[in-house]
Amino acid sequence: MRTIRVETAAATILLTEAPEPKVRDRQTGEIAKDAVSGEALMTLGVVYIEEGESSLIKVTIPEGGVSEGLALGAPVSLPGLVARPWESVFNGQQRHGIAFRAAAVTPAAFPVTAEAAA
Repeated sequence: MRTIRVETAAATILLTEAPEPKVRDRQTGEIAKDAVSGEALMTLGVVYIEEGESSLIKVTIPEGGVSEGLALGAPVSLPGLVARPWESVFNGQQRHGIAFRAAAVTPAAFPVTAEAAA
């Protein structure tokens, strides 16, 4: 399936859920691994704010991409953020959505607004 690059330069992204291991199989507790590198995957929650609108999203990142110094409510950077549409059939019902993935999550700074700069 096609991935779509997400431009984050004009956005404010705040950490709302700390990174935790992504579970592949809830019955066995198996942790999801990257198909190419075999590295364990993590998920985290962020609020993505751009042009006065906000969205809560879950983002998957490789375990090695989790930086030190992350704090809930603080701004973060998600280099390499992409969106991938998905769909599946579960218990006879079709489901669909958008999965988000980034190469890493790092601490960032709040953007300087025009009012604060004046």
